[in-house]
Formats: sequence, structure tokens, C-alpha cells
Amino acid sequence: MSIPESQLETWSHQGAVTTAKATHESIRNALDSYKWPNEVDCKPYLQGSYKNDTNIFGDMDVDVVVQLNSLFYSNLSEEQRRNLGLYPASYGWTDFRLDILKALREYYDPKTIAEGNKSIKLKATPQPADVVVCVQYREYRSLNIDDYTEGMTFWTKNDDRQVKNYPKIHYDNGIKKNQNTNNQFKPIVRIFKNMRNLLRNRNYISNDLTPSYFLECLLYNIPNEKFIGSYQEMVHNILSWLNNASLSSFMCQNNQLKLFGNTPEQWSEHNAKQFTQSLIDLWTRW
Repeated sequence: MSIPESQLETWSHQGAVTTAKATHESIRNALDSYKWPNEVDCKPYLQGSYKNDTNIFGDMDVDVVVQLNSLFYSNLSEEQRRNLGLYPASYGWTDFRLDILKALREYYDPKTIAEGNKSIKLKATPQPADVVVCVQYREYRSLNIDDYTEGMTFWTKNDDRQVKNYPKIHYDNGIKKNQNTNNQFKPIVRIFKNMRNLLRNRNYISNDLTPSYFLECLLYNIPNEKFIGSYQEMVHNILSWLNNASLSSFMCQNNQLKLFGNTPEQWSEHNAKQFTQSLIDLWTRW
């Protein structure tokens, strides 16, 4: 047997978004009420499933990025930066993160705020939020000052490790993928997230085996022609294709970073294959 079309249809629906938007607005108000140094230009924006319209019923934490845009970090060497007329700023990411913490603690009850390794955990907003404090990042393709790919970067609290990502490109590519699959990509992501949650609830897989970001990136690599037909046909075709796919060439949805590798920001091929097999078992034994 396979999962009924009616169940897949239910799983394809997007979860509530009202409280996520209210959370984003609340954080924006907190930052607007803070007295910033004159040179600071920062902007909060949603990322993750609520931003990408792939959230499902039961999703909790809202991901909010607060990005400093009045300076940037890059892949250029010190000499290359000098040749382009770029010099160190007096106010950097460390200063910015301290100011963000002050702004949040002045606006919310400090007891509702905790510092995580990659984000600030906030519980005082309408919905729990992970606030990622970052700075604009530019990956230069040449020594032309305007020839770069824009992303964001920050450093982990525990081991001071630099993390780079491209959430805006991820978002744009998700829209294009959805358009190129007759608006089926995002519903399929939501179906697979619900299937994953069911496997978790039945203790068939561990909670950390398949983070939502990795799952969305995995499905982004599925050929567009697999997103045709009923939900049953699409899920069957996607699982069949994944079962035989070579994962090593898969890219994240931003098309800038490889999905699989050995860094903490990459997924394990072993875990992806284990997850795929668990999905196939769920599908065939329904």
C-alpha cells in the first residue's frame, strides 16, 4: 500500500503564519526602540520555513535574521582589500551582537533571552524565536569591486567559527523551483516534513536526523519532471529517484554550498540515505 492521496493533500497545506509575522514585527519594534550608534544600518528579516512558505502545522521556532549592512566581510585577502580601497571598520560584528543583546534585554524580560551557539533564543515574543545576528558577506568572483555574490556571515559563540550562508538566494531559488514545478515544490516539501515528523513521533528516526533546512535542500535537487501528477505519483517518483541517486553532487538551495560534507553546516550522506529508506518503509508499509 501507499499513503492515501487524502492524507498527502492534508499534509501539503501550509501552517499558520500570523504569529510568525507578529514575532518578526515585535523584534523589529525592539530594535527600532534602541539607541544605535550613528553608523549602524541593520535590518531584521524572516528566514527558514516561515519565510519560504514551507512551514507546517506544529512548527514552532521562528528564524529571524538581524543583518548589519553598514559594513561587510569578504573572501578577499588583506592586500586585495587595500588595492580596492577597502579598510577595516571601527564597528564590527562583535560590537553589533552586543548591541543586539542589549536591545533585546531592554525591550523584553531578560529571563526570556538565552545565548545559543549560533543564535539568540527569545521566548518573550508571540512565538519562540531564534535570532541570528550576522553581517553582510561578499564572495568576490574577481577583483572588480562590484563582482560578488551577497550572503551573510557570523561567528559561533562556543568555538568562534565563521559560518557563511545565502538566505536571500535560497529564498529566490525556492520561488523559481516552485514556479518551474507548477507550484508543487513547496507543497511537496511540506508533505515530506510531515512524513518526517510522523517517523519521529513513532521513534523510527531520531529528532536530529533530518533538519528542515537539509530536507528542503534535498528536495530542491529533485528533477522538475518528478513534480508531475497526483501527490501519490509525485511522492512515489521522488522516493524512487532518491533511492538510486548519487548524493555527492547535491547543492544547497542557494546553489553556493554543497549539501553534503564534513562541516557542521552540511548534512551526512549516511543520514540522508537512512532517512530516505525510512520514508520508503513508511510508504510501502502504510
